[in-house]
Amino acid sequence: MPLYGPEFAAGPTEFYERLRRQGAAAPVELAPGVDAMLVTGYRAALEVLRTTDKYGKDPRRWRALVEGRIPADSPVLPMMHPRPNCLLTEGAVHARYRAAVTGAFDRLDMHLVRGYVESAADMLIDRFAPRGEADLLAEYAALLPLYVFNELFGCPPEYGDRLVVAMAGIFDGVDAERANAELTACMADLVAMKRREPGADITSWLLEHPVRLTDEEMIHQLILLMGAGTEPEQNLIANTLRLLLTDERFAGDVGEGRLLIEDAFNEVLWTDPPMANYAVHFPYEDTFLEGVPLYAGEPVVISFTAANNDPALAASRREGNRAHLAWSAGPHHCPAKEPARVIASVAVERVLDRLPDLELAVPPEELAWRPGPFHRALATMPVVFPPVAAPAAARSAAAPAYAQYDATRGESRWNPAPAPSSSTPSAATSTGRERTSASRGLRLWSNSLARWWHGR
Repeated sequence: MPLYGPEFAAGPTEFYERLRRQGAAAPVELAPGVDAMLVTGYRAALEVLRTTDKYGKDPRRWRALVEGRIPADSPVLPMMHPRPNCLLTEGAVHARYRAAVTGAFDRLDMHLVRGYVESAADMLIDRFAPRGEADLLAEYAALLPLYVFNELFGCPPEYGDRLVVAMAGIFDGVDAERANAELTACMADLVAMKRREPGADITSWLLEHPVRLTDEEMIHQLILLMGAGTEPEQNLIANTLRLLLTDERFAGDVGEGRLLIEDAFNEVLWTDPPMANYAVHFPYEDTFLEGVPLYAGEPVVISFTAANNDPALAASRREGNRAHLAWSAGPHHCPAKEPARVIASVAVERVLDRLPDLELAVPPEELAWRPGPFHRALATMPVVFPPVAAPAAARSAAAPAYAQYDATRGESRWNPAPAPSSSTPSAATSTGRERTSASRGLRLWSNSLARWWHGR
C-alpha cells in the first residue's frame, strides 16, 4: 500500500484501518520501490521501540541489502540515510551522541526560549495583521521555528534560509538528493564559524561537551536537531490551530468549555501527530512481531498515528494522558520535548491572543495536505479576521524581506517577498469570512479566548 501519494495525504485514517486488518504490522511502500513494514499497533510499537536486542537503528544493514535496486535520488533516502547521529546509531556510540545532545538542551533557559518565540511571533503577526487575511502556514507556522532556531543555534539569518530550503526538500521529497547535499554544506559552515566564534547557543554547547564531537559528528547532530525542530514543529503549530478552528468543542464561549492549551496539544499529539510515521528500525535477525514475520535488515516503520489510535486503547482516557507516541519511546525518544512544547504552545497562544476572531477562509474539508510518507502536514492554511493595526514601532520600522513558504502545488521552495503593508481587507477576505461562517458557524471570541489560554 503506497504512503506517498495524494490519496494517502488526504485520508490516512482509511489506509491505517485497512493495514490494521493485516495484523500488528503490514507491508507498505514509502516511495516507488522502497518497501517497509508499518507497525500500526500500540503494544507492538512499544515492543519495537524498546527492544534494543532485537531491533537496531543503523540503516547500513538495509542499504547493503538493496544496493543497486533503489535510485540514488529516491525521495525517502535522506530520511533513511546512515548518519553518525543520536537517532541512527546504537549502543555506546548512541550513548555518546545522546550525552552531548541532552547536555546542550539541559543548558537552555526556557524563559529565554519563550521570549524568543514571543518576539518572533509578534514580528510575523505584525506583517499580516493589518490585511485581515493570511496563510497561517506560509506566513506564520513555517517561519516561526526558523527564527527561533536561528537564535537557539546561533545561526546568522542566511544560514536559516538555507536550512529551511534544504529541510523542506528532504521532507517533501523534492530534489531530495540536492537538498541533502545543501543541508550538509550549511551545517559544515555553521560548525566552522562556531569553532572560531563560540557563543551561548546549542551549537557552541555541543562543541564544548566533554565527548568532543568531531566536525563530521557535529554536522550530523545539527542536521538531526534542526530537522526535528523545524518541519515537525511547524506541523504541530498548524495542526493545533486547525483543531481550534474546526472542532466545534472549541467554538463559541471557549472559556466555559474548560479546555486548556494542554488539552488541545494533547489531543493533536494523540490523534494527529506532526510526524505520522517514522522511527525506522531494522531487525537484527528474522523474527515475528505478534505473529507477523519480519525479516533481517528490512525497514520497520512505526506509525505513531495508527498506534496512538489503536482501537485497543480507550480513547476516553486520553485527556491529560501523555502516553502517546508522538515523541517516540525507548532509548531514542525525543530529547527536546519541553522546548518543542513551549515553542508550539507560545506560538498558538500568541496568534490567538493577537487575532481573537480568527476563522478559516475556506471550509475545513477544502484544506489540502502535503503528500509524504512520514509527516502529517498541511499545504496551506488560509484564515480571515478583523484587520488589526500593527503597533507604531512595527509600522515605522523598515520592513525586511522575508521568506514565504509555498506548498500549494506540492512543492517546497522559499521565495523572497516584501512584508505586506496594506491595511484594507480585500474582497477575498470578506468572501472567505462569509463562506466560513456559513459552512460551520464556528467563531472564536476575544474575551473567552484570553481567559481560556491563560487558564482563568
